[in-house]
Amino acid sequence: MTPAVDPAVDAAVDAAVARAADRLDTARRTGVPCDPVRDLLPAGDLAAAYAVQAVLHARRLAEGRRVTGWKIGLTSAAVQAQLGVGTPDFGPLTDDTAALDGAEIPWGAVLQPRAEAEVALVLQHDLTHERHTVADVIRATAFALPAIEVVGSRIRDWDISAVDTIADNASSGAYVLGTRPVPLRELDLRTVGMVLERRGEPVSTGAGAACLGNPLHAAVWLADTLVRLGHPLQAGDTVLTGALGPMAAVEPGDVFEARIDGLGSVRAAFGRAGRKGETR
Repeated sequence: MTPAVDPAVDAAVDAAVARAADRLDTARRTGVPCDPVRDLLPAGDLAAAYAVQAVLHARRLAEGRRVTGWKIGLTSAAVQAQLGVGTPDFGPLTDDTAALDGAEIPWGAVLQPRAEAEVALVLQHDLTHERHTVADVIRATAFALPAIEVVGSRIRDWDISAVDTIADNASSGAYVLGTRPVPLRELDLRTVGMVLERRGEPVSTGAGAACLGNPLHAAVWLADTLVRLGHPLQAGDTVLTGALGPMAAVEPGDVFEARIDGLGSVRAAFGRAGRKGETR
């Protein structure tokens, strides 16, 4: 027998979700980081956190934004342990968060930015099976690109739990893709090495194995998860598969370059604080 659901409890959670979404949305619109939202939601309730994410995403679509793909986060075992979860998380990407390789990202466009290097997969076929294999993902992928994800947090001082980062669209900020597409048949994503440099100095190193053992494993997880939720990965989607090494702090005027074996390089540049025309 299915337990009865108390409407009052549902209403209370819905109200909490709305308050959390409003708090994060205000931070996004004003450029002023906010308090964590975990105090507003049921303790450890990841479903409620994804409900907040969905509310915020719907508002972005209502503003005229377009979905360009998905990002996967928490692909490091160490970070999962730190936040007390045993699974990655995800969030949608939209067209306004895509930056051109080497083009300047205005300072303030991403709150409290940090940079990390990733492998991006661009799909040519939908992934709609209930359970996918690595072979399914390989067949569905048109090509891979090097990527820099600029993660950001609307929550003050990155004081986040798993609930906070999920609600805050998996701490998504912006992303930059390289421009030389590489077929997967030319790559072993488990063994690719990565170096992320800031102004020519290495600040992060890693390899494909740091991302759930292989970036393709992360893509399989995302494909299965999104099918269960009723909105599967589609042809044309870009999938940011997760960090290959530690993320690096970003300061005004920084220029980052990520080099990934077999994929080439990609750059992310940041404007200076207080520059005329700065947007948040």
